[in-house]
Amino acid sequence: MTHRILLGMLVLTMVISAPAAQRATDGAAESWVFSSDEGGGGSSYLGVDIADVTAERLSQLKLKEEHGAEITMVDEDAPAGKAGLHEHDVILSMNGTAVDSAAQLRRMIKETPAGRVVTLGISRDGQPMTIKVQLADRKKAMTWPTDMHEFKFEMPDIKIPDIDVPMSVVIAHSSLRSGLMVENITPQLGDFFGVKGGKGVLVRSVEKGSHGEKAGFHAGDVIVKVNGQAVHDASDFTHALRETKGDSATVIVVRDRREQTLTLTLPSRRDSGQLLEEAFDVDNLTAQLRTAQNALPKVSTEAMQKSLAAARAQEKAADAQAECREKLEEEQQRMKEQVDEQKDQLQEQMEDRQERSLDQIRDRQEEEQNRIREQQDQYREQQEQHREQQKSMQDLQKKMQHEMTGEWMEI
Repeated sequence: MTHRILLGMLVLTMVISAPAAQRATDGAAESWVFSSDEGGGGSSYLGVDIADVTAERLSQLKLKEEHGAEITMVDEDAPAGKAGLHEHDVILSMNGTAVDSAAQLRRMIKETPAGRVVTLGISRDGQPMTIKVQLADRKKAMTWPTDMHEFKFEMPDIKIPDIDVPMSVVIAHSSLRSGLMVENITPQLGDFFGVKGGKGVLVRSVEKGSHGEKAGFHAGDVIVKVNGQAVHDASDFTHALRETKGDSATVIVVRDRREQTLTLTLPSRRDSGQLLEEAFDVDNLTAQLRTAQNALPKVSTEAMQKSLAAARAQEKAADAQAECREKLEEEQQRMKEQVDEQKDQLQEQMEDRQERSLDQIRDRQEEEQNRIREQQDQYREQQEQHREQQKSMQDLQKKMQHEMTGEWMEI
């Protein structure tokens, strides 16, 4: 259990160290809206997490067109929370100017001076609304502890069962403004993308209009080398970009199982003499740490609940399958018994019919024989009568002859 907590703290540190880190929701979430990721001195602070409105979200957000910026998280202590903005509100306009994407909204916030009241046109559950928000100054709203050595982060007491929850480390390289969001890949993903041993980092998304998009990067590319150095994980990729001397880096990616060479242009760096150079913005660290601290228990709990739900669903599926198999066997046995019973009944019926048929045939034969015997008796009687008639005729003829010849005379 201890090593899992330490691993969670390491992941949290890596997330914070990723400049202007973007915690992606299904690969679409953008960073907290302080100012544009493309640099500059804007310090306006709204305090929301936003994402582009995609075609898949239109029905759930009750929108007709694919534009605007969806609010995926609200800092209740920030101007957004105080003004009444809610999660899943969609910002459609700012001061009358239509908002087409999350990146455009970040630029508009950056260009607006801190302290100014802006009018946001939003859609909430498909209903248009107007909300006024006074932008805060993030430099005044957030302070960093004066003594770095006294910084202490207490991990919340999270009771998590001893289960293995898969974890994917995602790092967005907004410090170098590459516009690439990358993550480590497993050996199985490596085999799928055509990279042996899972060595490399997967490009999860490419920000529109960024240097990464201009260089030709696509989501699904696997970065394997930077300036000739092998890239095994996200830390290698970050280190290679920071060690680049010139204004561009040669990156070899695997796309469709074939290697391609791309040239990634890198903008000018910040002052390298600062303690935290390109690791993170000191003014943003406190807010990022608070957000990460609030999100980590939620993510861990959700991951645990999803894993437990999946395990319960699998167990229920196995029980249902066993029950179904048992019912199927019972039904097969019942059908077999019914077939055997029907077969016996049919056999008995056939035997009864054969017996009745034989009896009927015997009765008919006997009746026919009796009828024939009766006819024979009648024929014999007729023959006997005929013989008697013939004899009577003969006697009568003889008598007539004697009478005519006078040879016979009755005395």
